[in-house]
Amino acid sequence: MALEAPIKPQELEALRHLDSCQVADAIETFDVRLRNEGFMDASIRCLFPTLPSMVGYAVTARVRTGEPPMSGRTYPDRTDWWDYLLSIPAPRVVVLEDLDRRPGLGSCAGEVHAHIFKALGCAGLITNGAVRDLGAAESIGFSFFAGNVAVSHAYYHMVEFGLPVEVSNLKVQPGDLLHGDRHGVVSIPIAVARAIPAAAEKLGALERRVIEVADSQNPSLERLREAVQQSVQENMFRR
Repeated sequence: MALEAPIKPQELEALRHLDSCQVADAIETFDVRLRNEGFMDASIRCLFPTLPSMVGYAVTARVRTGEPPMSGRTYPDRTDWWDYLLSIPAPRVVVLEDLDRRPGLGSCAGEVHAHIFKALGCAGLITNGAVRDLGAAESIGFSFFAGNVAVSHAYYHMVEFGLPVEVSNLKVQPGDLLHGDRHGVVSIPIAVARAIPAAAEKLGALERRVIEVADSQNPSLERLREAVQQSVQENMFRR
């Protein structure tokens, strides 16, 4: 039986209208974690930067591609994990940790997987490994975030699923709320998720004041400093 989604569809849609930088900045205003935590590093990249922001709850698994599995063959033998996938609320984001010493020898997702995952309510896939069939995935609006691209799936097989994983320096628990776009992937604490859009709007208004001064004719250092200091001061009071 699927779990109930922590936040409402319209609240998720509001998050989808933000970019990941806005989300990251807004999270900082709540002081719920250290500022060097909660996001993936540059070892993965967004392969379809023109697609809208991806938002969804993490569906986790660990995979390998470099060596044959100890038993069974390849991914068709593990369709049992789809039952687990559907236990996580939609929209979902597939997060695959490639356990190989050199992740990404073979692709762990391509055209077929993109269509299957989309049919199962997934918005995209994140992996420290590899993907392929980029044109096919992008054409259906399915997001890929990956460490690299590989022409073959090699010995791709699933090791285990439904457990915590670590991808690109971010520890991901099943059901974590993730947001990703051309800038990267950030994890959104559920406790503050509903308040993120409003916080982002307030931060944006403060930033626009500074930008207006910077874009004015012959802005003085004094005016620029004043605008920045005022922005910082008001942001502190808004927390």
